[in-house]
Amino acid sequence: MKKQMEKAFEYVDSHRDEMLALWEELVNIESGSPDKEGVDTVANRVKEVLDDEGFNSRIVEYEKAGNAVVAELGTDRAKKGIVFAGHMDTVYAKGTIKDNPFRIEDGKAYGPGALDMKGGIIAAIFAAKALNSIGYDERPIKFVLAGDEEVGHINSTCDKLFIEESRGFAAAFDCETGFPDNGIVVKRKGVARFTLEVEGVAAHAGNAPEKGRSAILEISHKVIDIQNLTDWDEGTTFNVGTIQGGTVPNAVPDYAKVEIDIRFESLDSGPKFTKQLEEIAAKTYVEGTKTKLSGGIVFSPMETTEGVMKLFEHVKKTSMDLGFGEPHPLATGGGSDAAYTVIAGVPTVCAIGVKGEWNHTPREYAIVESIFERAKLLAACVLNLKEDLV
Repeated sequence: MKKQMEKAFEYVDSHRDEMLALWEELVNIESGSPDKEGVDTVANRVKEVLDDEGFNSRIVEYEKAGNAVVAELGTDRAKKGIVFAGHMDTVYAKGTIKDNPFRIEDGKAYGPGALDMKGGIIAAIFAAKALNSIGYDERPIKFVLAGDEEVGHINSTCDKLFIEESRGFAAAFDCETGFPDNGIVVKRKGVARFTLEVEGVAAHAGNAPEKGRSAILEISHKVIDIQNLTDWDEGTTFNVGTIQGGTVPNAVPDYAKVEIDIRFESLDSGPKFTKQLEEIAAKTYVEGTKTKLSGGIVFSPMETTEGVMKLFEHVKKTSMDLGFGEPHPLATGGGSDAAYTVIAGVPTVCAIGVKGEWNHTPREYAIVESIFERAKLLAACVLNLKEDLV
């Protein structure tokens, strides 16, 4: 086993330049979630790389969302398989690359999606390549990579794809953004998004204000009601993040809209907070206004299971044995597709991709050395997984 691991690590070390080159290539292909053409270009390139490695790869096409990639190797192997999961889309608008191309400065890689999460994709690909190079044949290896994670699969069924493709597997490694302090995510809150729209009656604010019905006044009362729903003990938070309304200062506004973000710990709380919002929408403060509510759950929560914690302990021990530091279990409020592999009953750890900070901002960076470390850690975790966790 030790010699196998050393050879796998030698593979990673001898392919550092190739890893960096592919990282640069993928980052410089802009793939913001609305940019289907860009996401699909990344998907086709990833498929090509995995095909060259002997994977049986396919593109899962979506009409209004970036395509997904599913790739399998060793489906006839005796033991339960391993899933490498993640996404190929970013949050960045088309054209961002002009001012922020891929580059390495002082040991940090910059560029849109370098951290979140194209670096993680590269680490997983080269972990698989390293395992292949030593003739690993114990478990099937599967990649499931989404093209629209950052928008919660609103125009695809990729959430269901993760569940279907991972069910019955031994473990899943979601190679999302890694943390510099070695935190490994074992729990994530779910995410819900709602829009509340109010229709009022427009009127001249000077000549006939009494004839108007202010949509802004109505929605202001409701914003306070919504914010007051936050339950810190339960772990459910409400945030009215945007507000729009009105046209000019001297007109009673006949339209207003807010967008609401909800974070929650248990899928069972969904009906509760939906009903709470429906009750607020049904209430009227300004006579003559009408309110419409739309939206729902975007990401299910990643719940901590016994299998999740067993896999975390396996990752922790492997990391410490390799001298990569002691990981700690982390719960976070941000959603990811790790929720769906857990729903499928698969022990899962998340945020085991390239380490860095400031994702979703122009300052996003990844620690270059961590791409090699994480490729080795992933390969070692697969190689050392001797028994099924559930």
